[in-house]
Amino acid sequence: MNVYLAGPDVFLPDAVEIGRIKADLCGRYGFKGLFPLDNQIDPSSGDASLQIFRGNEAMMDRADVIVANLTPFRGPSADAGTVYELGYMAGRSKLCLGYSNDPASYADRVARIAEIEKRADGQMVDNGGLTVENFDQIDNLMIVHALEMHGYPIVKPQRAPSDIWHDLSSFEACLRLLAEHKIEGRALRLGR
Repeated sequence: MNVYLAGPDVFLPDAVEIGRIKADLCGRYGFKGLFPLDNQIDPSSGDASLQIFRGNEAMMDRADVIVANLTPFRGPSADAGTVYELGYMAGRSKLCLGYSNDPASYADRVARIAEIEKRADGQMVDNGGLTVENFDQIDNLMIVHALEMHGYPIVKPQRAPSDIWHDLSSFEACLRLLAEHKIEGRALRLGR
């Protein structure tokens, strides 16, 4: 079973090493981890970004499953590219798993970076007057429900680990779920 390893891990200074460790963990569970940086890209070419896009989509097409690192990246929510990849896989009825190493609710994370006002009607708005989604969920409702409808609810720790980018406990919890899924003989597509 091929597992696409999505996430902002590709931006870490030790991204190649993290990808190798994640792929090795996949191997321990009997899966083949496909890490985006495994694609052969010529970074000096004029179409490097298009090569990355096409390479990642081809890799997702080969994958049976996605395990997405949805730990907030450069803001209160998951990495935009990772969310696209999650939607791509869900749209193809592939099994979707995801985790976040920040267990705080989305609204709490928004409050970390913006002044929040709770109006008399219970609505929360930021200092720009924009509504803050507040369903007491870990991220945007589209992310949360995509995982629930196309795989498993998002995995999160009780509290954030000291190193949210290198702690792989929640990632490995996703692999355990996937192994149980495989052992139980469930179909890898919707309707499991």
